[in-house]
Amino acid sequence: MVDLAGWVAALDQVIASIGPRFFRREPRARAGAYVRGLLAGLERKNGWTLAEHAGAVSPDGTQRLLRTADWDVDGVRDDLRDYVLDTLGDPVSGVFVIDETGFIKKGTRSAGVQRQYTGTTGKIDNCQLGVFLAYASARGRALIDRELYLPTSWTEDRERCAKADVPDEVGFATKPQLGIAMLERARSAEALTTGSWVTADEAYGQNPTFRTWLAERQIPFVLATRNDDVLRCTDGHRRQAKVLATIAGARDPGTGASGWEQRSIGPGAHGQRVYDWTAVALESTGLPDEWGHWLLVRRQTEPDEDKTVRELAFYRCAAPANTPLRELVRVAGSRWAIEECFQTAKNEAGLDHYQVRSYRAWYAHITLAMLAAAYLAATRATEHERETEKGDPQPAVVD
Repeated sequence: MVDLAGWVAALDQVIASIGPRFFRREPRARAGAYVRGLLAGLERKNGWTLAEHAGAVSPDGTQRLLRTADWDVDGVRDDLRDYVLDTLGDPVSGVFVIDETGFIKKGTRSAGVQRQYTGTTGKIDNCQLGVFLAYASARGRALIDRELYLPTSWTEDRERCAKADVPDEVGFATKPQLGIAMLERARSAEALTTGSWVTADEAYGQNPTFRTWLAERQIPFVLATRNDDVLRCTDGHRRQAKVLATIAGARDPGTGASGWEQRSIGPGAHGQRVYDWTAVALESTGLPDEWGHWLLVRRQTEPDEDKTVRELAFYRCAAPANTPLRELVRVAGSRWAIEECFQTAKNEAGLDHYQVRSYRAWYAHITLAMLAAAYLAATRATEHERETEKGDPQPAVVD
């Protein structure tokens, strides 16, 4: 039987847990109603519809909650992170994932908006970009931190920033810098520790400062990179990633054995996602003692119908030297967990339904939407565990 009463009680507990972050009764009650509205079956989840769902006659109170009400938005973010780690945490399978997503907007007044590339539409669009940190484990996955990317067109125009309530102390930061800031918060809270895995796309894998920050703190990583990335090999020579892939994947002339190994990165919409994998050792200068440095290469098992070659993907990896290939593959596959987080948060928790323009309001809405989405992830994990105990296990995560 579906435990609706249990689900409601669990949501009440989540909302109650952030209560101390509110200094007055009214915003505390509005935040609870806001989160419940984000989880309701509303077609759109904006100020008007959420206000109506809460029984209000106008969206004024909802807008006030996001823009000016006295509550600790970053404190709720911290509570959210702790909630996710408490319910989904697993020291064996846990991976921290960084990526960004776009929020399509009209006009020029929303904080950080400009014409820029976003993977949300796969093209240059008028949008805001948010950089997010997710946590993924065998138990589930959820977003745990967020930062709004402000292009230089904003940070170099302080009058424009003031109109969008961007604090004077907020300056330009690259996406890798925003990623480091979120990882540092997780590390300060002892959520991210030595040995925790981090993965991200090539915007982060190509950034030396990002890689160095992780290595100096002995945090292993699997970061995507480009096929023309020039890497230093153990013989001291520098070669492009695509050249190293050819060398590593070549058949041994003596045995005829292929350098590729087939491995799955988990279930997908059409069954297991199986790829060919190979890795080549790189020079490990600058890494912790007894660490290895590798180029990991992923290849389609079969060529595309309209191609004669198999598509390749590349990852720079650093971890203790005894790390097996299967572990690097597992972490590489975990990167796509954040895409599911975005999809769930947008479709089920209104992550992109907001109609606010100010800097603070963006953080307030996004944080509450992430909390709503985290509740869904935690509920899913709990139900999976119950089914497992009954002897009818269902997959905890379906891509």
